[in-house]
Amino acid sequence: CRCCAGSRRHSSILYSILRSEERAASPAGQGPRRGQASRGCPCGSRRRVALRSPQVACKAASAVLVKTLRFVQNVPCFQELPLDEQLLLVRSCWAPLLVLGLAQDRVHLETVESAEPSMLQRILTTRRQGEQSPPRGPAPGRPHHGSGGGGPHLPSAGEIQAIKGFLAKCWSLDISTKEYAYLKGTVLFNPDLPGLQCTQYIEGLQREAQQALNEHVRLIHRGDEARFAKLNVVLSLLRSINANVIAELFFRPIIGAVNMDDMLLEMLCAKL
Repeated sequence: CRCCAGSRRHSSILYSILRSEERAASPAGQGPRRGQASRGCPCGSRRRVALRSPQVACKAASAVLVKTLRFVQNVPCFQELPLDEQLLLVRSCWAPLLVLGLAQDRVHLETVESAEPSMLQRILTTRRQGEQSPPRGPAPGRPHHGSGGGGPHLPSAGEIQAIKGFLAKCWSLDISTKEYAYLKGTVLFNPDLPGLQCTQYIEGLQREAQQALNEHVRLIHRGDEARFAKLNVVLSLLRSINANVIAELFFRPIIGAVNMDDMLLEMLCAKL
């Protein structure tokens, strides 16, 4: 394929599209608030929580997803990849890119505890459902966590705290538009995914994004020699973000049972 050709475009292609993020005005929003991390009894992190204002938060997350995929579509190097490679990359990184976008737009998450039935109640309810009719499984490809009739799976307090902790980390670093763009490029071009054919090309693009980030930090933050390492810590925190949790938290409340693969394919092929 073209992407694996020996004569690859100059790195300025990636640089230019990543720099274009700087021209976009960052939406004003609420800054970070100190969350109350659950300490002490470990069962506290397993409590189920829901968004306090799901319509508001889900609308904001949907807008961020559209902007994220528009950003991806506007990267010429990404467009040179075959469609199946593009889809494989997007399927693997849409959640980390979305959370980065939430941090960039300073979308604050307010949650409330949700009363869930006890273990005995769930067992009895599942048994009754099994006696009445066979349980319906999740649609193919749809994110699914729990059991019992395919109902909504509310994220745990620990899962939400991981997202809030990531947002707070980004806000504490006051990450710039350019830095967010280079971080997104690093996340997008992941050469370690099984099934990729153009691994060397994608690895080169990821390296370019990291080099661009390092050069930018050295130029703008000359007095902060640890900033590049701090930004890479941000990338490592993304590994604790579960894509299924993001789908259940932000998209199920407004569009119900969601097949993210189908939705991503439709959005990727559309002109956003």
